[in-house]
Amino acid sequence: MPKYVIEREIPGAANIGPEDMQGIAQKSCSVLKELGPEVQWVQSYVTEDKIYCVYIAPNKEMVLEHAKRGGFPANSVAEVKRMIDPTTAE
Repeated sequence: MPKYVIEREIPGAANIGPEDMQGIAQKSCSVLKELGPEVQWVQSYVTEDKIYCVYIAPNKEMVLEHAKRGGFPANSVAEVKRMIDPTTAE
């Protein structure tokens, strides 16, 4: 199943409080339940003004549908074509 990286532009993302972040995560999980088990949220990385999310989904359209239903921005959605890490150098 394809993996996607989603870039969400959210000014001040790093300053979102724990309760608000919990609410965002709960909304995301609620929408994922509606969409079914094919769409999975792997993890997210919060930077100063963006959140980068990693999802597994059958296609880009499902990722965009999650964003639409959840009210989340999805400024960029890119399919991961290959992964590398330090072991790639060996």
